Amino acid sequence: MAILLCAVIPYVSFSQERYRRVNADQQAVLKSADSQEVSGSTGLLSSGDGLAILGAALDSHPRAHSKTDCSHLAHAIYQRAGFPYAYADSAQLYGGVSEFRRVKHPESGDLVVWPGHVGIVISPVQRTFYSELRSGPGVDSYDAPYWKSWGRPHFFRYFKTNRSKRIIQSGAKQ
Repeated sequence: MAILLCAVIPYVSFSQERYRRVNADQQAVLKSADSQEVSGSTGLLSSGDGLAILGAALDSHPRAHSKTDCSHLAHAIYQRAGFPYAYADSAQLYGGVSEFRRVKHPESGDLVVWPGHVGIVISPVQRTFYSELRSGPGVDSYDAPYWKSWGRPHFFRYFKTNRSKRIIQSGAKQ
């Protein structure tokens, strides 16, 4: 576990800073755009976007008295990072939802999904993910025997659209 943490720490620092910059940039865009559509490209998330999601995950502070499940945790992290989607449980995500595209080669920030569980990929090289685990939010390997017993996971990458940018915009004004 100590080795895993040492490998994740560089991601953590960079991801948290990236998340803060993205969040600050997003707020500036929302203020200047008012009710206009936010400009930008559509398509799959970049590796920088994936790091922003990791930053949001690491910046999340679950309430000690409140137990959340894995799909709500993933949904909240994506929302916090500025990549909204309609809530879907892990079974729905596993089958595919419109805001995500299935990918064969995961990147940091992608969803790793089994029927019945979802997490956010931290390091595809180390095959680690962040999720709500039995002991609370934490990091595990999707190659661990426990997760292998769940079957082969699907990996999904968020697909940015102009519609999702309008959702961000309208959600921030509330």
